[in-house]
Amino acid sequence: MDRSEFLARLDAELDTDAYADLDASPNGLQVGSADGEIDHVAFAVDASVATAEAAIEAGADALVTHHGVVWGGLDRVTGRAYDRIAPLVREDVALYVSHLPLDGHQDLGNAAGVADLLDLADREPFGELGPEYVGQRGTLPEPRTADDVAATLDESLDHAGEGVQVLEFGPNRVEDVAVLTGSGTDWLGEAVEVGADALVTGEGKGKVYHEAREAGLTVFLAGHYATETFGVRSLRALAEEWGLETTYVDHPTGL
Repeated sequence: MDRSEFLARLDAELDTDAYADLDASPNGLQVGSADGEIDHVAFAVDASVATAEAAIEAGADALVTHHGVVWGGLDRVTGRAYDRIAPLVREDVALYVSHLPLDGHQDLGNAAGVADLLDLADREPFGELGPEYVGQRGTLPEPRTADDVAATLDESLDHAGEGVQVLEFGPNRVEDVAVLTGSGTDWLGEAVEVGADALVTGEGKGKVYHEAREAGLTVFLAGHYATETFGVRSLRALAEEWGLETTYVDHPTGL
């Protein structure tokens, strides 16, 4: 496939332009040229030396990640920035990044993947960010205890053995669930406003304990990496539908 066509297809599917003024990550092609052909694509959550080297070893022409190497601008290509970019440039492996667009996609995104795992019904966008959304909300098929929901998350997510932490301050039975993966506790107030019983996210900030306790909301902290494998896996499946060879690079952080 022509590399420019591959990039354009991803941008269109993910509505990349809609998040241009909302995201600290410059989404789309971050490293490399749009010229050339693509036959093999690697997918990973994080763009790092380890994942770049794994993509190169697999013979990939491009690496697609959720977290890229540029956040809010790049002043110098030295140090760790150089270490991450140099292998990609040397081997002509393009780096395509989708941060918030891949969080917010209601079918392919990270929150949608967690919602699929929990079999949530009656879904709707959650997590307002300007005119866009970065999460999803729905209802469990039947009310479940917090321990039961935590067990499902714990058994199914790639959290490097770290487990799921639960701040159990909500009702005895959880039914209405808001999902915002990664670092999503800033949307705790919105979860309360929409009547959710629980918020599933990746990691918490220090203030979330008291905020959840005072709001009467259960919060599941299931790991930043663990909750954000879904989007890139969905993009991998999409690339395979387009006839491309793919590799998934799994590098769990336990965080």
